[in-house]
Amino acid sequence: MSAINQKNSFGVAQVILFLSIAILIIVVAVPVLLIFFNAFWVDGKFNISDVAKILAQPETYQALKNSLIIAAGTTLGSTIVGTFFAWLVTRTDLPYKGFMKAMFLVPFMLPSFIGALAWKMLLSPNAGFINKFFMNNFGFDGPIFNIYSYLGICLVEIMYLFPFVFIQVCGALERMDPTLEESARISGAGLFTITRKITIPLVMPSILSGSLLIMLYSMAHFGTVAVLGIENGIFNIPTLIYQRIHQSGGSFDAIRTGTVLATVLVITAALIIWLQGKILSKGHYQIIGGKSFRPMELKLRALRMPLLILCLVYIAVTIVLPTAVIFLVGGLKTYGLPFTWANLSIDNYKFILFDYKVTKDAIWNSVTLGLGAALITMFAGVMISYVIVKMKVRGKRILEFLGMLPFSVPGSVIALGVILAWSGQFGINLYNTVWIILVAYIARYMAFSLKANSAALEQVHDSLVEASRACGATMWQSLKDIVLPLVRPGMLAAFFLIFLPSLRELTVSIMLYSPTTRTIGVAIYTLNEDGETVASAALAGIALIIIIVGQTLINRFTRKAGA
Repeated sequence: MSAINQKNSFGVAQVILFLSIAILIIVVAVPVLLIFFNAFWVDGKFNISDVAKILAQPETYQALKNSLIIAAGTTLGSTIVGTFFAWLVTRTDLPYKGFMKAMFLVPFMLPSFIGALAWKMLLSPNAGFINKFFMNNFGFDGPIFNIYSYLGICLVEIMYLFPFVFIQVCGALERMDPTLEESARISGAGLFTITRKITIPLVMPSILSGSLLIMLYSMAHFGTVAVLGIENGIFNIPTLIYQRIHQSGGSFDAIRTGTVLATVLVITAALIIWLQGKILSKGHYQIIGGKSFRPMELKLRALRMPLLILCLVYIAVTIVLPTAVIFLVGGLKTYGLPFTWANLSIDNYKFILFDYKVTKDAIWNSVTLGLGAALITMFAGVMISYVIVKMKVRGKRILEFLGMLPFSVPGSVIALGVILAWSGQFGINLYNTVWIILVAYIARYMAFSLKANSAALEQVHDSLVEASRACGATMWQSLKDIVLPLVRPGMLAAFFLIFLPSLRELTVSIMLYSPTTRTIGVAIYTLNEDGETVASAALAGIALIIIIVGQTLINRFTRKAGA
């Protein structure tokens, strides 16, 4: 390579490295660091006494206690449900296993706060359709179940979070060497003995890893607790942060209280991630070899049809019923009317899409924010991924850490950090504008872009760029004509993996929106809080259609990226 090309290569490398560092420091590092700075520093001095006072407040203690109760219940239930169904669809002769596996993944793409909204319509104590049905027809004096409870919140979260365990355990079971199970069966062990003493212990790292992800998500989850908990005075840390800031109009004291509470979430998240790393690093769990194995299929015999019915009932109750309720309530002329043809129409959907300014603006904001965040993060992600995967520079692992950090940090923490960073403290005030939500989305979803683009870049051999440079092409020409076309499937996958979550996002947006910058998630939540149940359901139905179409596109482009 000539000296000129070496110099040019050096210049391009430095530009890419500088831009990558600048983007991650400005968008990610500064907001997160400001959380800790504002929590512990007051008037330029380290102040731990105020932190202790905030943490000692009864509301703070109760919110932390609630967070732990809900996270523990959700994690335990999701682990049991996810592991059980993963075992059924991978290691038994259950009929229609392919269909079952696909259906068990559906909750993974649906917003849990919309599910919570549906179950509120079904099981609220006085107006829930199921409770009213039993009270009117079977003489019940009160509701058969109160969804505004710890158990109600946990059950709804289990419905939507168990795929975290299901996906990981399915992968482990499908790749596991079946010889140990076969040996046990030859020795006379029964189905449940084999499962309890051999299968479950061998996939325990995957079970625990998925469980910790659920705990991390549940601790930081806003939507379900906001829809079902606040009604009965149940606050977790994210909903308490939102209430303090929302009720005070964004006062300094409320924001400082929020930073202290956010620090608790960050420390909790760090502890959970550390535990996950320790579990996955245990060498004595390494039972999946490099060979291709055909998993042993256990015969269910007399249990085959009962377990099939159980799976179908679970799918009907957790997926079909709440989804149908959302669309049916969205079509009612007035909430509370029975579901008859005379009371149903599509007028509400027309009104939401074409006439109601609040929802029209919300849809427009979500689509434009999703497109903007997806485009910016896609290109920034491919540039940062190039530094991480292809460039030999010191400290590039720090870039990877910064890029992945927001995905490990609760959304409410990211939102609070963005408020601190972009509300005039550094001369730029984006508060109450759509731009502050865009910045938060870019930080929140950078990890998606890094993962998709890094996987695509790993498949591009270095010799292709070297051959291009040897033929006289500049570094920019090599990147434009060789690297970018080859990683285009990964970039497209990253685009859709960012665009779809942006459309349904609530936790970040609820902390940052103004009356003119509502997103779809915020509009659904605020309409429901204002008593506009029918409009809220209609918008939720439209959101579900967008999500299903978007998920179909994601699956298509993800398959192409992996091809």
